[in-house]
Amino acid sequence: MGYYVIRAVLVPMLRWVFRPRLEGLERIPDAGAAIIAGNHLSFMDHFMLPVVMKRRITFLAKHEYFTGPGLKGRLTAAFFRATGAIPVDRSGKEAAQAAVDTALRVLGEGELLGIYPEGTRSPDGRLYKGKVGVAMMALRSGAPVLPCAMIGTFEAQPRGCRLPRLTPITVRVGEPMDFSRYAGMQDDPAVLRAVTDEIMYAILKLSGQEYVDVYAPRGRAALQAAPEPAAGVAVPGTVAGAGPEERRAA
Repeated sequence: MGYYVIRAVLVPMLRWVFRPRLEGLERIPDAGAAIIAGNHLSFMDHFMLPVVMKRRITFLAKHEYFTGPGLKGRLTAAFFRATGAIPVDRSGKEAAQAAVDTALRVLGEGELLGIYPEGTRSPDGRLYKGKVGVAMMALRSGAPVLPCAMIGTFEAQPRGCRLPRLTPITVRVGEPMDFSRYAGMQDDPAVLRAVTDEIMYAILKLSGQEYVDVYAPRGRAALQAAPEPAAGVAVPGTVAGAGPEERRAA
């Protein structure tokens, strides 16, 4: 009920205000399970992706969105609960496993699951190393993975920006990815890493971002600790314009 009320309010408003450009939405199946794996640039991503989807999509969302203090925290929690988002407690393996099990149940019911493999928002607009949870879900469920790129949401509302700016936004969906060749190998760490890197490379090709071969929290800490780099100087751990596939081949 809450999902459809929020959708009825937000969809026309956001479509009218931001007029997002849509590419590849016909690749999303009309029925059946699928995983939408996207880059994560802004808090706006949680709104923009459902806005352009005809089908309902259930997202994995960090636990903090459900426990924030004050009026803003309560409103944020109400939004994520109404949209059926699955809270992910990143403080321990048991809590994270519970979220994975819930996500697999969603896929088992033939629904769409949305996930940001980076695990958190990019601190600087670049694409960071993906966590292997997306690969585990894909292999355990057998569902196809559709890479998705949000373009322009970082410029519209970067981390720390309270109100979004009016800027062009594009939602681009890539070809479905089938990982059935890895059936039964969901417990192999090397396979999980390879599948995750393949997904991240597909996202990279869609988004055109610079790839950073570290996890986003570590990248954010490095940015906070380091002085502003001089023009043309690469940040350690990055390969400008290269993704996981090129990085492994280098």
